[in-house]
Amino acid sequence: MQLVYEATGKPVQCGDVVHVGNWAHYVEQIVKPHKPGSTGRVYCISMDEKKLFKEWFPSVIGAVWIGRTDQGKTTEHVDADGRHYIRYE
Repeated sequence: MQLVYEATGKPVQCGDVVHVGNWAHYVEQIVKPHKPGSTGRVYCISMDEKKLFKEWFPSVIGAVWIGRTDQGKTTEHVDADGRHYIRYE
């Protein structure tokens, strides 16, 4: 299992610079999902003078896990309101 940037397919690595909103952050730590319904977490430190520590879902930095084997079969769906969701079987 590997965390990659959805737009490029390149692996997310500690030390990468990511932008959330108008703010730049360093990737400090990547935590893998601990159960099938989990997304894991990405911990970042802001590049401004405050050096704030942030915890985000991977999607916040535009990342997705590839090669997951813990979820079994999944299918993607869109409900009547246009919201996307994943069904685990």
